[in-house]
Amino acid sequence: HQLHTGLGLGLASMKSGERALLHVGWELGYGEEGSFSFPNVPPKADIVYEVELLGFDETEEGKARGDMTVEERIGAADRRKMDGNTLFKEEKLEEAMNQYEMAIAYMGDDFMFQLFGKYRDMALAVKNPCHLNMAACLIRLQRFNEAIGHCHRVSIWEEETLAIRLQLSRTLRLSDRYTYSRSDENNAKALFRRGKAKSELGQTEAAREDFLKARKHAPEDKAIARELPILAEQDKAVYQKQKEIYRGLFGLRPAPKPKRSNWTVLCWHSLACSSANKTTKLTRVSCFALLCA
Repeated sequence: HQLHTGLGLGLASMKSGERALLHVGWELGYGEEGSFSFPNVPPKADIVYEVELLGFDETEEGKARGDMTVEERIGAADRRKMDGNTLFKEEKLEEAMNQYEMAIAYMGDDFMFQLFGKYRDMALAVKNPCHLNMAACLIRLQRFNEAIGHCHRVSIWEEETLAIRLQLSRTLRLSDRYTYSRSDENNAKALFRRGKAKSELGQTEAAREDFLKARKHAPEDKAIARELPILAEQDKAVYQKQKEIYRGLFGLRPAPKPKRSNWTVLCWHSLACSSANKTTKLTRVSCFALLCA
């Protein structure tokens, strides 16, 4: 959206790559009336912006971003994406990410929410690959949580777009194949790269879930098929490691000891039995003597 005075003044004082919190009073913000479009700002509201200045964009059209038409804005973003792809191939990952971020900045949420139909599709055809390429760079740089965030953004936009297309296709009685064809490729890439990042973080169950979902979108993708056995091996390694840890904590289970007999009891039992036998004999002898008499 068009920059208001306070935000513009704050950005003018920043350097490329700088991050800042800009506190803008309502007098230099949206004023006494506020804003009832996007973003929705109440009257006389002070605003705090969290800003990162990616760079200074010199457009070929010589126009500010807010003055561009939809086609011009998407075209400028696409040029940034292509520049980023060239830098990515040259292994200049940080510079490539800077270009992708600039491209994404052309298509912020406030811009996307105003687009419908073919313009929305045109914008997403540039925006989502930029997020996916950002994720690829971040995975290489081992910034896995940031990579997951970019993949998640793609999944959200694709799910929303798919819901719109499903509704449209049912209304116009179009084939479901048309509805799913575009979303499948982006969803598969987003799920696959998110799964890779989660796997590197040791989140094997979450990674497996993403890989299985990705396989539904691209059942013949060999890269996805290779990851599932790798996860199974990781699970085995984790299990063996845990087994060794517990063995070290509690030690080996001692072998059962043979039961020891209580010799005091055995001796007493023996004496008792011997005494009983003698009594029996004496009784028999006494009985025999009585009979003889």
